[in-house]
Amino acid sequence: MPILGIDVAKAILVVVLLNEQREHRAEFANSAAGLSKLLTWLAKHCPSPVHACLEATGSYGEELAQALFDAGHTVSIVNPARIAAYAKVQAARHKTDQVDAALIARYCQREQPAAWSPPAPELRELRALVRHLDSLQQQRQAELNRLDAGSHPLTVQQAIVAHLSFLSEQISSVERQIDEHFEQHPELKRQRELLESIKGIAKRTATRLLAELGDIRQFASARAVVAYAGLNPRQYRSGTSVHRRTRLSKAGNAAVRTALYFPAIVAKQHNPLVQALCARLSARGLCPKAVIGAAMRKLLQIAYGVLKSGQPFDPNYAQAASAQA
Repeated sequence: MPILGIDVAKAILVVVLLNEQREHRAEFANSAAGLSKLLTWLAKHCPSPVHACLEATGSYGEELAQALFDAGHTVSIVNPARIAAYAKVQAARHKTDQVDAALIARYCQREQPAAWSPPAPELRELRALVRHLDSLQQQRQAELNRLDAGSHPLTVQQAIVAHLSFLSEQISSVERQIDEHFEQHPELKRQRELLESIKGIAKRTATRLLAELGDIRQFASARAVVAYAGLNPRQYRSGTSVHRRTRLSKAGNAAVRTALYFPAIVAKQHNPLVQALCARLSARGLCPKAVIGAAMRKLLQIAYGVLKSGQPFDPNYAQAASAQA
């Protein structure tokens, strides 16, 4: 199958097509018109379906992936860390958009990454709403910091206060839209209630987890969902002398990690399974940050189990199952 490597930026898409030992390169605007031109160019140079590969770059590549999928192409979305590691193996000396697109194409040709499937429309809308809410909250926090930074002329202070009022109204509006979205989709609402049954996970965290994880059935195991979030431990050992501290890989969805940080701190105190795990790790001498990382991982594993089974969290059942294992 022909391979299409795509380097995605906010404004530009740089593509490299590998087709029967020939290489075609092009650039397109990252817009609706640009996507249309890309599909026309692709049909001209390769009438058969291609295996397109791009890095996970948040919202910049989502419409592109959807357009390629709808056109009948196989699409893979890979972690940028994998491409960076592949570049080191290939001893790439230069870094340009064209070089990156070609590198992604060769990576796809060699590794044949798993095919991506778009999330259901209700999950796409939920993700868009949640990310918009996050953006508004970040803007409000930035304005609050400006207000607290020091004295401002009266006109500037009034402008900041007015902007804060506007942002607060927008945040309330989006929060209502999110609640209405769950009311319109009973299955999503049921999944959120399942997550809320876990001590440490409240409504806000449950909403963010559903938005970022999507359909839990796409993950074959709890280990897979942990790797997706970049919460899997990464060891660094070499010979007998090099033995660095084990850290989180962080090669995954940062939004999931962010959503789980404070809930893990709460779960460390109030969730019996997480509490027991953290006590064992602390007794072994792990540093507090490593313990919190393990709590985040455990919380995500519990969330996966609850969504997969469709049953609310029962700490007594989970403890009994762990004891028998």
